[in-house]
This record gives sequence, C-alpha cells and structure tokens, in this order.
Amino acid sequence: MFKKTISSFLISLFLLFPEFVSAQESGRIKLPNPQTEIGKPLMQALMLRSSSREFSEKEIPLQELSNILWAANGINRSESGKHTAPSARNWQEIDIYVSLSKGVYKYNAKENSLDQAVAGDLRSFCGVQNFVASAPLNLVYISDYSRIKSSDNEETKLMWTSAGAGFIAQNVYLYCASQNLACVVRGLIDKSKLAEAFKLQPDQKIIISQTVGYPK
Repeated sequence: MFKKTISSFLISLFLLFPEFVSAQESGRIKLPNPQTEIGKPLMQALMLRSSSREFSEKEIPLQELSNILWAANGINRSESGKHTAPSARNWQEIDIYVSLSKGVYKYNAKENSLDQAVAGDLRSFCGVQNFVASAPLNLVYISDYSRIKSSDNEETKLMWTSAGAGFIAQNVYLYCASQNLACVVRGLIDKSKLAEAFKLQPDQKIIISQTVGYPK
C-alpha cells in the first residue's frame, strides 16, 4: 500500500511539475522557449525603467524566468551563437548564477536551461539588504577570468568584464520595465562569503548582483 502511494505521488508530481522531477534526476531544469514577441516598445520601456527595493515574495513562473534570462544574455543569433548582450572580444566570460528559494543554478544559454550549481536557499548571501533574502530571484553576474584570453593588465580586464555585466543588467532592467516587474542592481555584497556559498573557483570573480520580482 505504501509503495503504491509513493508511486502515485511521483506520477502526480511528474505530471504537474515535470521540470522539478527532471531537475531532481539530472540537476538541470529545461526552460520553455523565450517569448520574443511580447513586451512594450523600447522607448516605453526606457521611459519606465527604474530601480525598486520592495518586492513581493511571489515566485516567478518558469516561463517568465526563461524570458528574463534570454533578455539578459540569451542567444539571439543561432547561426553564430551570439548573445543579446555584447562581450569584449567575444570572450563570453560572464556567467549568470540564478539564486532561487530551491537552489542556485547557472544559466546555460546554449541549452536554454538552468544547471544546478548548489542546492539550498542561498538568497541571503546575495546581498546585505533585507529584501534580498525574501525576493524570489537574485541574479549574480560572475566573470570567469579563465576565458579572458588577453595580455591586458588586471585593471583593463576588470573594466571590460564590468562593462559586460552592466550590459546584461541593463537588458534585465528593460525587460522588467516592459513586463511590470520590479528590479534593482546591487553592489553591496559580501563577495568572500558569497563565493564560498556558491563554491566558486579562484578564477571566478563576482562582479555585481541584481534582484528581480513582482512589485510589492
């Protein structure tokens, strides 16, 4: 009887939340295709772009999350693999870490998926402001210096990779303005604690973070 109950529960879970079951089995959540035909015109989005520090705790649906991440730095030219945000010398060194209540994932633009990086709710590590721990989504922009193939000095490398993170953050701002979502970019992060929590490697440098959610 107990085995039958468990089997029925797992079948129901798969039917209702197939992406959850998939993530448990493989550590990967396949995202829906981004909705590239939605949203306000660009000039209206620019007019509405703003920062907010008040967020509802309502979770962001998987489709909305897919749209946000594609706008941030998804692949918009499949023939070349180029992205929605520019990258100096096409290094593509910025990874987007997605911190949710159920875990931390790395956005995989090529596969349009979330690949699990760390289990557990680590949102409180993503910033020092009170709203960070309860907002549904924190995006952390992390530069992988091992991909920066350059003889430039550290200051120049930091300049270029910070610009790349800024381009991505602005894409998110504009998407949020277009879809009536709240958003704020943040630099107040205990980077050493966050790097440890996210299990980052020495070449992975935290640049900046961004909180997204529904208006409170």
